Amino acid sequence: MKSVIEDIDRIPVVTRYGRVSSVQGLLVEVAGIQSEVSIGSRCVIETRRSVDVTAEVVGFRDDHALLMPFRELEGVGLGCRVIIGDAEPVVYPTRAWLGRVVNAFGEPIDGKGPIPRGVDSYALKASPPPAHNRHRVGEKIDLGVRAINTFMTCCRGQRMGIFSGSGIGKSVLLSMLSRYTQSDVNVIGLVGERGREVTEFIQDNLGEEGLKKSVVVVATSDESALARRQAAYLTLTLSEYFRDLDNDVLCLMDSVTRFAMAQREIGLSGGEPPASRGYTPTVFAELPKLLERAGPGEGKGTITGLFTVLVEGDDHNEPISDAVRAILDGHIIMDRSIAERGRFPPINVLRSVSRTMPKCNAPEEAAQIAEARTLIATYEGMAEMIRLGAYRTGSDPAVDRAIQLYPLLEAYLAQDIEEPADFGAAFAQLTEILGQASAEEVAA
Repeated sequence: MKSVIEDIDRIPVVTRYGRVSSVQGLLVEVAGIQSEVSIGSRCVIETRRSVDVTAEVVGFRDDHALLMPFRELEGVGLGCRVIIGDAEPVVYPTRAWLGRVVNAFGEPIDGKGPIPRGVDSYALKASPPPAHNRHRVGEKIDLGVRAINTFMTCCRGQRMGIFSGSGIGKSVLLSMLSRYTQSDVNVIGLVGERGREVTEFIQDNLGEEGLKKSVVVVATSDESALARRQAAYLTLTLSEYFRDLDNDVLCLMDSVTRFAMAQREIGLSGGEPPASRGYTPTVFAELPKLLERAGPGEGKGTITGLFTVLVEGDDHNEPISDAVRAILDGHIIMDRSIAERGRFPPINVLRSVSRTMPKCNAPEEAAQIAEARTLIATYEGMAEMIRLGAYRTGSDPAVDRAIQLYPLLEAYLAQDIEEPADFGAAFAQLTEILGQASAEEVAA
């Protein structure tokens, strides 16, 4: 009844409308409503094919409102009527959303029928919780990937970025995290990804058991920029709903770069000037607003965010990578050179960082990780000389030990996609590797 009353209150007493005065590409100019709408307002364009098109106000020009559509503009022409819609789009989630696949509008696309409507409304573009009211990050969370659990330990409520070039395996790593992470609810946003991968991800990677505790939000690369952007907003909105139910939520988004590209397309269409590599200023304004919504809440619930970033041209200092890395609480770097030599996941542990890690591991665990990092760094620093045969065994005990243990550490960092790895087993295996050299040194 409460949601019905809210819907009744949202019905306008007077219907205001304008007319389409110009169509340029995906931009629709509308006259007659410029004094009634603002940036972000929703409108409905009545087409000549009896199919309404929802659009959003993205700017103003010469006393006209500039609209971008959520779907194709087929049937839209000069003089078509444009009705002012809701100023703030909302959704009404419930626990019945679990196990479902929805589009950017929250409409089911899995063929399982309609989704029940909840009582409370949640805004798609909500503000993050106030900084002074948020709890601190919780205890460490088992992500099920050995390299991340040990070298980049993550805590509940932390936000991590997975930075990777194209074709290195970030989507496969994301699928491992969705299956093996210990969480109450998974909210997975596939933003601007390939359409053929959606079914594969749901059936092969999530499976029936994984889908039961997950909501998947999909906006493929062929959909409009507004739909791709809204899919990212909906992913965080659903995460906030389940967080407010005191759940530990795992929010996975693939990828933040596609969200930034969609925002860039919207900004350029609205006349915004391009800045760094064509990205408009609003891109860098929207990124923190989106990513800060993840993290600890004001209650017991948390949102642990894992966001992939598609690094253009393998340049990890390109604008989006640089901006996202500054916002998040750590970054996982996937290296193409490691992938080319056959190790998966190709995580470069020397370049990857978890900002909450120093305080979440026991002292003995931290000592083991520091020792393993030192061994890998020592070997990588001498790798060229070792391959050329310029290094003589016995010249440096530290290098000798690194040469002995490096193959074991490489095998340790490798993990099959069907192989889960928990904290206990991961640290026990690392202890065994580091202890081998000590035993052999004592015997010598």
